[in-house]
Amino acid sequence: MDVVSTQRRMAPRPRRTEEHTEHDSSIDNSSPPPSSKDGPFRKIRQLHRSRAAARSSSAPARLRHGRGLKIADHYRVDPVGGELLPGVPVHNDDWARDTHDFFNLIVLVPVVVLNAINWNWDMIFHLSSTSKHTLIDAWTGEHFHLFWDITLLYFIVDLIWVLLVPHCVKSPSTIIQHHIATICYIFVPFVFKESQWVMGACMSVEVNTWFLIARRVFNKQGFPPWQIELPPFISLRIKLISIFFYVTWFGIRVFLYPYLFFPIFGLWQWLSEESGTVYNVMLVCMPLHTVFCILNLKWTWDLLSSKVKSWRKGEKGKVDKGL
Repeated sequence: MDVVSTQRRMAPRPRRTEEHTEHDSSIDNSSPPPSSKDGPFRKIRQLHRSRAAARSSSAPARLRHGRGLKIADHYRVDPVGGELLPGVPVHNDDWARDTHDFFNLIVLVPVVVLNAINWNWDMIFHLSSTSKHTLIDAWTGEHFHLFWDITLLYFIVDLIWVLLVPHCVKSPSTIIQHHIATICYIFVPFVFKESQWVMGACMSVEVNTWFLIARRVFNKQGFPPWQIELPPFISLRIKLISIFFYVTWFGIRVFLYPYLFFPIFGLWQWLSEESGTVYNVMLVCMPLHTVFCILNLKWTWDLLSSKVKSWRKGEKGKVDKGL
């Protein structure tokens, strides 16, 4: 009996072990589902992280978050030393950016042309320190209202475009602020006729904007402008765009814009005497124009300081090659 009872006690043990194992596995299988961190939102978060990483790696780390972003957007910059390198950045195909660039290249043409036909160019070419005429006298304003309408339409459409598709530009917040300030600015000559010529002079900066975009669109490979081995047509195209870009940059942004502050100040004084109060429409122009001048000089300083760094390191040949 003792042997039989002992066998009976021992016989079920493997069975109970198997049942226990099955029970444990059933508990594991019936455990609560994973949290939302491992659910469908995980793929969305991974996608956002990958896009953020791609955007953050598109510019040197030291220039990515600074105010000198415009230089890194349009020039090749050494991420270590901050010097300019030959050529322009290589731009891969981007449907949103390319579409916006072509829109600007097309629409800026009538803006520039309509501005040009409001000036007496024969008088402009003969302006000098001994001339009795000034830049104000060269403004005819014969087609001002058409010029104003097209300019306003351009900035409104481009502003809406950037608001709806912010990734079509690298600095959407800067573009949005610039366009809002410009729209406010161009309403001044609409109200105050004597300042219409100032709008024409300021809008000449869009010539430089056209060449700035053209440098990217027509040289996506990032060829240095003075590279000799390029095919003749490509070489001539890149060289001309680069030359006109720098001529208009320094001629308009560096020299013309600061010069315009003085006649703007004179118009404010004249209107203050006529209206009997210093709080008139021209008072808005001075701070706005000052901001534009500071931005232009800041971007120019970033450009020149990068070149100076290259010269100090004995890399003048590389900089000259990339102009």
